[in-house]
Amino acid sequence: MEASSREVRVVYFAWVRERIGLSDEHLRLPDHVRTAGDMIAWLSGRGDNYAYALESPSTVRVAVDQLHIEQNEALGEAREIALFPPMTGG
Repeated sequence: MEASSREVRVVYFAWVRERIGLSDEHLRLPDHVRTAGDMIAWLSGRGDNYAYALESPSTVRVAVDQLHIEQNEALGEAREIALFPPMTGG
């Protein structure tokens, strides 16, 4: 295992959760996964369910340790990463 790879809890919400088939999981992120966009791209290659859930990456929102970030922002030392669809008002 690479020294700088890190384990995070990834939480899925709404249709992202339904399509992937999991509410959350613990994953060891490879070294090349540095931004939220990198993570979405990496997850998309983990299987058909991930590819389906993340087929339109620009519609997926990301939160790191409960703070919303843009996909070009670094994950840093994240402990928890959440993926969810755009939120609607109400």
